[in-house]
Amino acid sequence: MLQKASVERRSGSTEEYRQQLCKTFSAVVDQMQRTGDGKMDINIKYENLISALRGMGCVAVAFSSGVDSTLLLYAAREAIGDNVVAITGHFASFPESESTEADEYCKTLGVRHCVIDVDQFSIEGFKDNPPDRCYICKKALFTRFKQVVRDRFGIDTIIIEGTNADDVHDFRPGMKAIEELGIKSPLKDAGLTKAEIRELSKKFNIPTWDKPAMACLATRLPVGEEITEEKLRKIEKAEQFLRTLGFKQLRVRMHGNLARIEINPTEFEKIINSGVREAINAEFTKLGFKYVTLDLNGYKTGSMNITANQ
Repeated sequence: MLQKASVERRSGSTEEYRQQLCKTFSAVVDQMQRTGDGKMDINIKYENLISALRGMGCVAVAFSSGVDSTLLLYAAREAIGDNVVAITGHFASFPESESTEADEYCKTLGVRHCVIDVDQFSIEGFKDNPPDRCYICKKALFTRFKQVVRDRFGIDTIIIEGTNADDVHDFRPGMKAIEELGIKSPLKDAGLTKAEIRELSKKFNIPTWDKPAMACLATRLPVGEEITEEKLRKIEKAEQFLRTLGFKQLRVRMHGNLARIEINPTEFEKIINSGVREAINAEFTKLGFKYVTLDLNGYKTGSMNITANQ
């Protein structure tokens, strides 16, 4: 079990969490009424986040080393010190580079890091890549997290994850699984948007403040196309190669033997440079792609969701 929290915890963690949120939201309303500008101050939001985390006592942060979960881990460390542990799933659709970054940041922050191996291909329905694949995967992943956390750190440890306030407007089937399993989403509950999370991360010198948005590698495949280990590794290597060329926000969407590259339109001129273009084509051909294309719409998060909604 994690070290005893410095604040007293009442029985019934879910009820306590609800009461804490009510208090923090009331404070937010009061602040808005005082300022009269109708906007929720980012610093007030962060104070409310810290207050809610303190009320939980002991937490396990689902940590992917992305922008959102990194700020959440930082805040949890600030709020409850040694009563926080980071848990990272090690599975096929999670890039190896992200696992390395997660471990390095936990060491920097002085937080215990628990890595949990998960065989995604043993999850019924995952490799078939249905529209609700994210729900299926998240349900299995966080069920495993709950089991490990209960066994290693005690039943009083609350699992939290990094969904933010913007995510509720996107197509995210996994959020349903999170809610069903009783996993808490403090960033969303505090009303923190992606832009605000980046702003706070920069303020606190958190290295991920300008990190490109990341996502499960399975999102690079069209809904209904079978997910295989080979495809995921091919996509991972293709994206890593583009990063070595200096491209930051990107995706390599895989359509059979065709690679559809998404980058920011501001980088179009760079990618069509003869030397860069030829290098990409040569590397992608080596990886097994027959056709290499540039999406003229540019990078768009969740672009494969269009297929899911048709």
